[in-house]
Amino acid sequence: MTSPLLAKICNISPKYVAFGVVLLSALALGGALVGQYMFGLHPCELCIYQRVPFVVTIILGLVAFFWTNKRLHLIMLSGLVLLINAAIAFFHSGVERKWWAGLTGCSTPDMSGSIDELMARIQETAVTRCDEISWSFMGLSMANYNVAYCIILGLFCCFYGCSRLKTR
Repeated sequence: MTSPLLAKICNISPKYVAFGVVLLSALALGGALVGQYMFGLHPCELCIYQRVPFVVTIILGLVAFFWTNKRLHLIMLSGLVLLINAAIAFFHSGVERKWWAGLTGCSTPDMSGSIDELMARIQETAVTRCDEISWSFMGLSMANYNVAYCIILGLFCCFYGCSRLKTR
């Protein structure tokens, strides 16, 4: 016996779910790019790493939209990629909150070379540290919101794909 919610979720067309994955991934990536280019929120190394899974899920969602035979598997794979992104965002959140150290590129710049070379590198580079929160809303950073966003969307994709495969 299935719940009414499960029945409603399973009745959504996989093609629409694939389109939703593309749309919601593009929305998240677009939000990051708007923050960067319109509001001057330069991304750190971990921020860039969090963008890559959104590009992957956009590609997977587009392929799933057109490839009927593997649609459910691609939706579940998208869910897995989103859960990996949630893990990256969680790691970044911990670095921001000083729970643990970040990557080597997140904090200490390259100090080799002459003073002139070092000054030139500093002036050419927009330095954004992974362990500093550059934007927050209600006490939560973009990485914190990304954790929740990716867990919800990733679990939905995995749950939906498994549920649809079981009802076949």
